[in-house]
Amino acid sequence: DAHGPIIFVLTSGSDPTQYLLHLAKQQGYRPGENLKLVSLGQGQGPIAEKLVSEGLVAGHWVCLQNCHLAVSWLPRLDRLVENLREDDAVNENFRLWLTTMPTPKFPVPVLQSSLKLTQEPPKGLKANVNRSYVDMNVTEFESCTKPGPFKKLIFG
Repeated sequence: DAHGPIIFVLTSGSDPTQYLLHLAKQQGYRPGENLKLVSLGQGQGPIAEKLVSEGLVAGHWVCLQNCHLAVSWLPRLDRLVENLREDDAVNENFRLWLTTMPTPKFPVPVLQSSLKLTQEPPKGLKANVNRSYVDMNVTEFESCTKPGPFKKLIFG
């Protein structure tokens, strides 16, 4: 639904950005073109608002990362999301993605109107190594100039 954000609730050691980029690529979205990412922090609020305003008209995907670092801006995010819910002119392809660590300052209405996702970090060394192997891209292996030593290093 273009009117409700999708929130990645972050846990220690998790970064869903690579999964979002992969999904976006499958759906025909490209970073810098029709996929806009901004890491929130000091002074990034106005930039985020501009990207959301442009994206909801053009049908872009907008990802506001690290919302927990912009506590003073969260009330503005609440108003943005409220306006999204009430705006009939939102492009059906528009998606607002948010990433945040759990924080008591996060606006409850935003949480209530959002699809929430979390990624549990793997537990234990074996699970961590398995996740690393699964997340590797074939092009990482093929781009190496010395595949023999590289494979021994990775799979050794």
